[in-house]
Amino acid sequence: MAVKGSASRMEKKEAYIKKLRRLMDEYSKILIVQADNVGSNQLQQIRQGLRGDSVILMGKNTLMKKALTTHIHETGNNDIKHLVELLRGNVGLIFTRGDLKEVSEEIGKYKVGAPARVGLVAPIDVVIPPGSTVEIITPVEIIKKGDKVGSSEAMLLSKLGIKPFSYGLVVEKVYEDGSVYDPEVLDLSEDDLAAKFALACSNVAALALSLSYPSILAVPHIIVNGYKNVLAVAVATDYTFPLAQKVKEYLQDPSKFAAAVAPVAAAGGGAGAPAAAKEEEKKKEESEESEEENMFSLFDD
Repeated sequence: MAVKGSASRMEKKEAYIKKLRRLMDEYSKILIVQADNVGSNQLQQIRQGLRGDSVILMGKNTLMKKALTTHIHETGNNDIKHLVELLRGNVGLIFTRGDLKEVSEEIGKYKVGAPARVGLVAPIDVVIPPGSTVEIITPVEIIKKGDKVGSSEAMLLSKLGIKPFSYGLVVEKVYEDGSVYDPEVLDLSEDDLAAKFALACSNVAALALSLSYPSILAVPHIIVNGYKNVLAVAVATDYTFPLAQKVKEYLQDPSKFAAAVAPVAAAGGGAGAPAAAKEEEKKKEESEESEEENMFSLFDD
């Protein structure tokens, strides 16, 4: 009987390894999730919610590492090593073909409230809000995030019927086509990505300029700075060229610059300019009328 049971366990392990390797071949996107305090019923609900484009695979880390290591040796895909390094603690793998953000949001829907048990490390701050039930007028902090729950705190929260914690699968890392990144990346919008890209370009250009290194991003700035230097030399000497000549004329006769700016300023007034002029003229007329009335009033007596 012992031999038969041992063989059965070996068969299950082999079947598990084959399944994991098959999933690695079929899927390129994987969510690594932390599964502490997640019960079997809750996990079954999550499986049903993700049914379709996603597969949840739980198991012992040693067995998962063995399967992945074997897969690396036989396929030569060394990118999987990044995934092996993430198999620490009570974790599981969610293989998906769907949108990673949508899958992550779907997982977040299946959280279950849990009481504060003695010895449990608080994942969040626990605060009792004001209310007639406990006769307090300001929020009272009972437990801080990271602290262990004591017997008195657990008893108090139990009597108040408060379940301060909620548990579910928590996405810790994302594996996609050999790359590993934090789940916060999934919340970035296209505008966020564009802003980060623009900032990166600005930093690269600044670094290239400071090192006097010609890069694609720095070339426009180098050209502009070079033009400024040539223009400064032309203004300070008798050397000239068409664009510099115009600047010299403005410097010699500033009224030309004012004449060039005036039409632009007038155009900038837009449709509101005539109305503003009329309003100013009206105020001027009212002021003149008021002065005339005051002058006549001197002779009323």
